[in-house]
Amino acid sequence: MEQMKRYAVYYAPRAGAFADQAAAWLGYDVATGRAVDQPDVGGLDVASITQAPRKYGFHGTIRAPFRAVVGQEAVEDAVAGLARRLAPCVCEGLALENLHGFLALTPVGDVRGLRALAEEVVMATNPLRAALNAAELAKRRPESLTPRQRELLAEWGYPYVFEEFQFHLTLTDQLQNPVQVAPLVAAHFAPVLPLPFVIEDLCLFGEDAVGKFHLLHRYALTG
Repeated sequence: MEQMKRYAVYYAPRAGAFADQAAAWLGYDVATGRAVDQPDVGGLDVASITQAPRKYGFHGTIRAPFRAVVGQEAVEDAVAGLARRLAPCVCEGLALENLHGFLALTPVGDVRGLRALAEEVVMATNPLRAALNAAELAKRRPESLTPRQRELLAEWGYPYVFEEFQFHLTLTDQLQNPVQVAPLVAAHFAPVLPLPFVIEDLCLFGEDAVGKFHLLHRYALTG
């Protein structure tokens, strides 16, 4: 595969029913880089409400996408080293939530371990990251951020880290009627939601030349 434009460290489920159901929902399997037939869910036009998350694939952000100042091999080595020293983290499960107009799965229960994991990854990968250029800064709409979020954006390349971090698995675009759509989405995922929800890997994703993300490597957390 060609050199990636950007890299990210995400959670993505291991192969199984949850991963299959999520790939079908978004119409894209990041592990294979291929389109997947989307389901018929109560007459809902699933393709039209999943356009934004489709290019990223099903994931939960741990380190947001960044341009690297090093080659891909160095990025891989850094993430692999992190996975060797960090331990898996466990939450009670996942629940569907309306996050300001889009639907996502969010963790249930104690998230302190997840927050600590994300903080470690953000800090350790920051030296790999190129400084944000003007276009990247503008994309984050700094005028809409709080003063603290602007500080985080400047220092860490992303405004939603540390105390601003909220782990979520995005399922839809912004919706006009999220309350109406939510029961259909919940029914699609209910049979496969993991109990407990365990983050047991760091997944290195890469963005290709046309803006699609791919799962490059999966590193088991063994610390």
